[in-house]
Amino acid sequence: MTAQELQTKVEDALQEIRPFLQSDGGDISLVSIDDGKTVRVRLEGTCVGCSVNQMTLKSGVEMTIKKHAPQIEQVVNVS
Repeated sequence: MTAQELQTKVEDALQEIRPFLQSDGGDISLVSIDDGKTVRVRLEGTCVGCSVNQMTLKSGVEMTIKKHAPQIEQVVNVS
């Protein structure tokens, strides 16, 4: 899989997650994909500083990204 194909798959995953975050006044954006294994995302809006955002990131976001791109090993939130 090319880097562009991987980025498209990760963006597709974020599009799947985005409506849930936006319904609570938040959002998410892709920052980078490092070594084809680590996805860096930025939580935005009400997701910043939210007590559940780390849990949301680990469960929902990481699970959805891995569903679209199984080679991803971890998802990291950068603030």
